[in-house]
Amino acid sequence: MSRIRGKDTKPELRVRSQLHRMGYRFRLHRKDLPGRPDIVLPKYATVIFVHGCFWHRHKGCRFAYTPKTRVEFWETKFEQNVRRDRRNEAALRKRGWRIIRIWECRTGDPQKLQQQLVRIFN
Repeated sequence: MSRIRGKDTKPELRVRSQLHRMGYRFRLHRKDLPGRPDIVLPKYATVIFVHGCFWHRHKGCRFAYTPKTRVEFWETKFEQNVRRDRRNEAALRKRGWRIIRIWECRTGDPQKLQQQLVRIFN
């Protein structure tokens, strides 16, 4: 668990790199916003969360499995994560922010990631 990063993860770096290549400028991990979004585009009033499929329970994803040991602990942990995500997103919407969630499993292919980002911003 100590080796799990909260910032600058590979999926997050991929998204940031792609956004930068597309000409978007952004801020990172703003502490004054609920949930400390991974990427903040103030010009577009948009925040991007790059969620890990395991931790944030991407439905139908092969990475969103539940460990076989301490199942009750993990289910509680995952439920709390999802509840916190919803609470943070509601607070951001209330402040007028547009929220985009990009899943870790969708960041592996650079072309598909670019297409996804183009769809979001066009």
